[in-house]
Amino acid sequence: MSTLAIPAKVPSPRDDARSLHDAFKGLRCDNSAVISILAHRNSAQIERIQESYDNKYPEELRKRVSSELHGHFKKAVLLWLREPMVRNANILKHALRDTVQNLKVASDVICSSTPSQLRKLKQVYQSSYGAPVEQDIENATHGDHKKLLLAYINTTRYEGPEIDETQILNDANAIKRGENVFIQIFSERSAAHLFAVNNVYSGMYGPLEKAIKKDRSENFGYALLAILRFVENPAKYFARVLRKAMKGLGTHDSSLIWVIVTRAEIDLQYIKEEYKRKYGKSLSSAVSSEISGHYRSFLLALLGPKRID
Repeated sequence: MSTLAIPAKVPSPRDDARSLHDAFKGLRCDNSAVISILAHRNSAQIERIQESYDNKYPEELRKRVSSELHGHFKKAVLLWLREPMVRNANILKHALRDTVQNLKVASDVICSSTPSQLRKLKQVYQSSYGAPVEQDIENATHGDHKKLLLAYINTTRYEGPEIDETQILNDANAIKRGENVFIQIFSERSAAHLFAVNNVYSGMYGPLEKAIKKDRSENFGYALLAILRFVENPAKYFARVLRKAMKGLGTHDSSLIWVIVTRAEIDLQYIKEEYKRKYGKSLSSAVSSEISGHYRSFLLALLGPKRID
């Protein structure tokens, strides 16, 4: 469910392009005007605004935004200007760097995608960056984490609701016996199957998350948990990612921007509801207290009016 507050009467793309051009004039960019336009248009409207702007003015809108805005505000707006299917590819490209936190973002992007979404992601990644995503995964990751991500992104999994109860019990028992089956089960089984395995395992042996956390490398365990938590409840999963991005000292802005920008037109309202239910505080309030300036204003605008929080 989209959280975008789009005005009842939207100006034409040509008028929006002109208003943006006016906002860029002078010694300082009118950042508030940029937010009032771009944060209140959906992706189809954004695409038409960019076409109009690029046809009328000598410098492309994306290049002008890049030169006028700064910091995380610029990063968030530039991601928002991309086509929806390109956003995850862009985040993934920047996340595939060999640091623990960046690789967690890479795991989140991959492990919260369905098989059909991953097929599209691979195509977009190849066309955008001239190399297969598998190549960057190979270079940035290690060990079982690498094996899991490569298997997960390349395996054709069933996306329907039917399950095999015998196979579910076999998988639960194999995990309990300590067999080396996590990569196979988590990369080959459907979401419905994993959901059932989690329930069966938890009922027989205790939380499956506890078994995952035992003796697993940090990045490998994180990716397994991401797959499991997304299967259980996508909105709750994203609420958890946001909470961790804002918890403790500092903010992990890549995670914060990724979730809010890429989910704004999909299920951000449900994520907001889960966040409030789980943490007792509205997501808008959490974001407002964590970041500042036009960066904060832009993300809050994508989150929508406070009354629906």
